[in-house]
Amino acid sequence: MVAHDEATGRFGRPVLTRFPPEPNGFPHIGHAKSICLNFGIATEFGGKVNLRFDDTNPSTEDIKYVEAIKRDIQWLGFQWDNELYASDYFEKLYDFAVLLVEKGKAYVDSETEEEIRRHRGTVNSTGTASKYRDRSVEENLDLLGRMKAGEFPDGAHVLRAKIDLGHPNMIMRDPLLIRIRHAHHYRRGDAWCIYPLYDYAHGLSDAIEGVTHSLCTLEFKDNRDIYDWLVREVGFEHPPEQTEFARLNLDYTVVSKRKLLRLVNEGHVSGWDDPRMPTLAGIRRRGVTPEAIRNFCESIGVARKDGRIELATYEHAVRDDLNMRVPRVLCVARPLKVVLTNYPADQVEELEASYYPHDVPKTGSRLVPFSRELYIDRDDFMEDPPKKFFRLAPGREVRLRYGYLITCQEVCKDAAGHVVELHCTYDPATRGGNAPDGRKVQGTIHWVSARHALDVELRMYDRLFTIPDPEAVPEGQEFTSVLHPNSLIVVPGAKLEPSVAQDPIGSRYQFERTGYFISDVVDAKPGALVFNRTVTLRDSWEKEKAKGS
Repeated sequence: MVAHDEATGRFGRPVLTRFPPEPNGFPHIGHAKSICLNFGIATEFGGKVNLRFDDTNPSTEDIKYVEAIKRDIQWLGFQWDNELYASDYFEKLYDFAVLLVEKGKAYVDSETEEEIRRHRGTVNSTGTASKYRDRSVEENLDLLGRMKAGEFPDGAHVLRAKIDLGHPNMIMRDPLLIRIRHAHHYRRGDAWCIYPLYDYAHGLSDAIEGVTHSLCTLEFKDNRDIYDWLVREVGFEHPPEQTEFARLNLDYTVVSKRKLLRLVNEGHVSGWDDPRMPTLAGIRRRGVTPEAIRNFCESIGVARKDGRIELATYEHAVRDDLNMRVPRVLCVARPLKVVLTNYPADQVEELEASYYPHDVPKTGSRLVPFSRELYIDRDDFMEDPPKKFFRLAPGREVRLRYGYLITCQEVCKDAAGHVVELHCTYDPATRGGNAPDGRKVQGTIHWVSARHALDVELRMYDRLFTIPDPEAVPEGQEFTSVLHPNSLIVVPGAKLEPSVAQDPIGSRYQFERTGYFISDVVDAKPGALVFNRTVTLRDSWEKEKAKGS
């Protein structure tokens, strides 16, 4: 479409797209799709992008949201050409209102909000004219000027377009254009007490800026009629072309800013940047890279039909990106002590461990300390293992990653019968994990040296909701009723290999056989490590358990 418009010179000006957020919340994964689309098209055709804040509702907007939006766009890797605000056009929008009144295309209505709603009719019945619809141009101009001067309280009057009360698109049944609102605006202060409705400001702002292609999501399809009507009535030639696309609906998330705000305000999450949130701030804090988000948005494409994207598709994009860039290290989430009874008590050796597997085009290794006392993960031991459990068990030999083959000889328990320690022997001839006699060992487990391990808190994040579409809760039930009770599990006292001690906060790793993690940029401190799980790894044992169930 854009290529055709360029080839035919339809607009007579270079491609200009825009990203027009309302500064009333943090950007989310759905916005990422729109950002990538608008900036991507402008780049492809040598055009420009306007970042315009549609700030027409002073009661919900704040400069902190403006800064968050700018920060997230830049984090995604994009830079706008012009930073603009709909509030800069208030004077022009008022002049357009005067013009519409003078043309007999708008009038001041003094009905109550409820009366206006009732008189608009239904999809099966036409609307009813307000008793104020036929006010004279002079009276309308007088009232509009006094509205602007602040003479009237909130709700006393509104400016409405005069279009068609029988229009099949109910948006076109004399829509509201300007309302009175005595509220402080974060940019304009108290200079204005009348504010344009979104539908009035949005399309006209595009036209004022000379936008060529107005790309928006499908919920604005019906609004296109009022946008086109307004730009035509005020006299714009070659106005923007609005094209709608399906918004990004991701399973187990909500992308309604109103609902996201409720999650924050009601304390269901810790804030807009909670790693469970689908906000770009939360996604970033969870450890997802901007490259992964851009690749994900490109992979799902642009469609004209609404649908939902499986969470597995998103997680695949995240894993695929992290797999090629993140070093591997050893971390034990649920430590169980192992004592190698035949290993010298005071001996410490250093084993070479690779940061990257052979299929990743990166190199690097580190030395991992190995000693008599180790920690393994409790999930890697069973006293009475089922079939296909190939990890450690009494009398069984397993391989320690990068280390030796060990055999469990004794299980030590406390008075309550809980396993507290394993006594094992190691085969000194198997350094590196291979037996010189060629014997085969199926299980390989990870470990850390007990005396060298770093204490770390792991935050195991999971999906925020228990059902794929949280919007589809039964009638009368709140979407918060399907919040996942275990969307965050905090695991204190995990043990991490010492090589990461000097790495900066915000570093990413794959904890082998556990998942991808990032050092939390808010709560982590030197000596008090906190890691957020970005995404899990595939687990063959979990698959086997699922088959068994």
